[in-house]
Parts: sequence; C-alpha cells; structure tokens
Amino acid sequence: MRAPFQILVIPFVKKDGAYLYCLFKRKDMNIWQAIAGGGEDEESPIETARRESFEEARIDKESNFIELSSFNTIPAVNIHGLLWGNDIVMIPEICFGVEVISESIKLSKEHNEFQWLSYDEAISKLKYDSNKSAIWELDYRLKNNLIGSDSINNSRQNINKYYNK
Repeated sequence: MRAPFQILVIPFVKKDGAYLYCLFKRKDMNIWQAIAGGGEDEESPIETARRESFEEARIDKESNFIELSSFNTIPAVNIHGLLWGNDIVMIPEICFGVEVISESIKLSKEHNEFQWLSYDEAISKLKYDSNKSAIWELDYRLKNNLIGSDSINNSRQNINKYYNK
C-alpha cells in the first residue's frame, strides 16, 4: 500500500569545480522537477528515495544520499485522493540530495527528458516552490560545506521546536 509521504530527490554532480543539478521533464504533466515518488508499505523515506532514484534514473542505491532540512506538505488529493481517509488531507514531502559520480542517467517511462543544469538554470525551469526550496538548500549547503549531519540536524531541531509547542 502507498505510504502517506512523498520524497523529492535532487541528483547532483561536481564538474570543473561547479555543481550541476539534474532535472527531469515529466511526460504526463510537461513540467520540470526533481525525482519524486511515494513510499510503499513500510518503507522508510530514505529507502523510498533510493528506490525511486533507481527506478526513475538508474542511480545506484548505494550512492551518497543527503537528507535535507527542506520540508513541505502536499495535499493528499493531489497524490492519490483521500486514500488514507478523510482526516489525512496533507502529506509530508521529505527532500534529499544524491551525489552521483557520472552524468549518465537512464530515464524511466515517467520522463521524456533530463538536463544537467547550474543552480540558476535549474531554478528557472522548476515549477514547484518545494523543489526550488530544496535545491536552494542543497546548493547552499554544498557551496558552504554544510553537508554534515550535525549542521542538518541543528537546522531540523530549530524547525521542530516551533512544531512541538
């Protein structure tokens, strides 16, 4: 059964000292986005990120995945209607970056095109604000060497303290 969360994964590579981000053009919606998908059964978000990245782009499941602080909610009806009941109207979108060693991507049938882009080029193509926020965070963290788990955990703790009041 589909789990009540969504993942977003932004592949990146460092080339000639600069970071490039991979975006995918969806066949059904004709929009550019990062890898997106939902959990299955008891899958954790990181397991879902690894599976979806492999399914949509053939990214090795053992690649370096980085869970970001970026967090969004999506109306459940936009994903699978009210599959989880009338009281679950919003589901979380959990964001990741994934470092790849090559720009080689093998597309699934879900997409008809991919592009490796600079941050500015990627931002200009993305439709959804959640994708823009996640790529901003990933780009900032990469360029400022803030990828370690302590930095990301501190950011999450700061966010969570407002939800736990």
